[in-house]
Amino acid sequence: MLFGSNLDQQLKIAGGNAHQIKKAITEVPKEQLAGMEWLIKNMQKEDLKSLSAEFLLTNCELAHDVWQNNKWGKKIPEDIFLNFLLPYVSLNERRDNWRQDFHNRFSTIIKNTNSIYNAVALLNQSIYDNVGVIYSTDRPKADQSPYESIDAGMASCTGLSILLIDACRSVGIPARFVGTPLWYNNSGNHSWVEIWDDEWHFTGAAEPTGEKLNEAWFSDLASKAVQGDMTYGIFAATWEKTDIYFPMNWLPQVKTYNAIDVTARYRLQEVETVLIPIRVRALDSSGQRCEVRVTVIGDDNSIKEGFSKDKTCDANDHLTFMLPKGKTFKVQSEEVEKTIKVINEELIDLKL
Repeated sequence: MLFGSNLDQQLKIAGGNAHQIKKAITEVPKEQLAGMEWLIKNMQKEDLKSLSAEFLLTNCELAHDVWQNNKWGKKIPEDIFLNFLLPYVSLNERRDNWRQDFHNRFSTIIKNTNSIYNAVALLNQSIYDNVGVIYSTDRPKADQSPYESIDAGMASCTGLSILLIDACRSVGIPARFVGTPLWYNNSGNHSWVEIWDDEWHFTGAAEPTGEKLNEAWFSDLASKAVQGDMTYGIFAATWEKTDIYFPMNWLPQVKTYNAIDVTARYRLQEVETVLIPIRVRALDSSGQRCEVRVTVIGDDNSIKEGFSKDKTCDANDHLTFMLPKGKTFKVQSEEVEKTIKVINEELIDLKL
C-alpha cells in the first residue's frame, strides 16, 4: 500500500512502532479506512510511538459501529464523527481501552431516550453512581483517565469530564472536553463537557441540572470570559490540527493538543445589569466547606435564602446571590452574621 505524505511523516515519527501503525492501516476494513487514516494523521507523537494495531483497530471498529448503528447516527456528519466520536482520548490522559466496557455499562441506561440531548442528561445523572466515582480534590491527579478515576473512586472536574465524554462516545454521542485555564476574576479554573445534537450543548460533569443542558453554576463566570485570551478564554479540545493549542493548566508547558476558541458562545449569555454576584462559603472549625442555610437581608427587609455548598461540590462552586450595586445587606447563618455593602463581586466566608 502506498501511503500519503502526511502518513509517511507520521510513520517516521512512530519509529520502532511504525509496524503497528502500518498494520492498523493495512488491516482496517475498507469502509473504516478513511477514519483510520484521519485518526493516524492527527495523532500525538507519543501515541504513534506506543499504541498497538489491536488498540487502534478495536477503537475504530467500535466507533464506526455506534455511528452507523444507533437511532441518531445518520444525523451525525462525518466531520463531527471524526473529531468528537472516533478519538480514543480527549487530551493527555492515559490511553484506556474503554469503548466496549462503557458501551456495555451505559447503552442500557439510554435505550429508551429519543434524542442525544435527553440521553446525555440521563448519563450525567447516572454514570457516576454506576462506576462509584465522586467529586473530590483529594483525587490522585487532575488528568485522570476513566479507569484511573474508577480505581480511585474520585476525580476533580477534569477527570469527571473525561469520564462523561468517553461514556457519551461509547454509545455514539459526539462529545468534547471544554474548559478555561482561569476565570476572569482569578478565582480558579474549570472543565466541563459539550455534546453535539445538531448544535453544541454544554453540561457540568457530575453536575446535572435535571433533564436540562446549557445550565450550570458557572454560567455567570463563563459569560465574562475573554475571547482570544489563552488564560481567560474558553476552549474546546479537538482532534484535528488547528492554529491554537488547548491550554492544560495541569501541564502548562505542553502545547501540542489542538483547540477551538468557543468563548463567544458563552459570552452570548451575558446581560448588562447592575446586579453584582456575591458568593458565600461556609467553613467549619477545620476549614472545610459545609452546607448551612444562608439568609441575605436587605435594608428594605427583602430576604433571599439558599444553602452553601459543601466539599462534594466543585471548589469554585459557591452559593451566589445577585445583589444590587451600592446596597447594604446582612449575610447570616444561625451562627454568624456579616454586613456588607455591594461594590464589587466578592467571596464571603462565614466561619462557623
